Amino acid sequence: MLATYRTIQSDSIHETEIKKSRFICHLKRITSEAEAKEFINQIKKEHWKANHNCSAFVLGEQNEIQRSSDDGEPSGTAGVPMLEVLKKNNLINVCAVVTRYFGGTKLGAGGLIRAYSGAVANGIAETGIVEGRLQQEISVTIPYNHWGKLEKFLETQKIVVKDTLFTHEVTAICFVDEDQVANFEAQVTDLLSGQATFVAGETSYSEQLIEE
Repeated sequence: MLATYRTIQSDSIHETEIKKSRFICHLKRITSEAEAKEFINQIKKEHWKANHNCSAFVLGEQNEIQRSSDDGEPSGTAGVPMLEVLKKNNLINVCAVVTRYFGGTKLGAGGLIRAYSGAVANGIAETGIVEGRLQQEISVTIPYNHWGKLEKFLETQKIVVKDTLFTHEVTAICFVDEDQVANFEAQVTDLLSGQATFVAGETSYSEQLIEE
């Protein structure tokens, strides 16, 4: 499993206009090649009147699967530039489909490359990029009188807190990078003079929006 990965925050649709041609970028998170193909076909059905529905997708932990289609545009002017934008942003498991409604003015090869790559770049910027980190869920249970200290520590260390339970004690359910679990527990133990108990939960990915 990857320690970290980057992908889009959510599925989205973003439209730009260039010389009266409409370029509609559809972005979707995918988990298989079949899902990518189904998404591409869905967009083609929805926009069957469009001149082109060009596509590109990257799939796998190391982007082992990469596909692109110019869908009738001059070879190399749509699908590949779209694919390059996905790769430049180091994204995985994303499919992009750019629908073009021709506005009457030809853009030329260079113009098409800029239009299609720009449509995907703008779409990614609009929806945002998240970084997924492989983290261990750790429940930290402490006496009430230590909650202020722990809360400040978690905030300072930018530890993601999934939930906080207030019963006869306080339990903070945190996400900690797998390779930092021992260090995290040692720091909390030292901070609270040993008055903390830890219970490990599942290991999973926690996603946070990247500010770029």
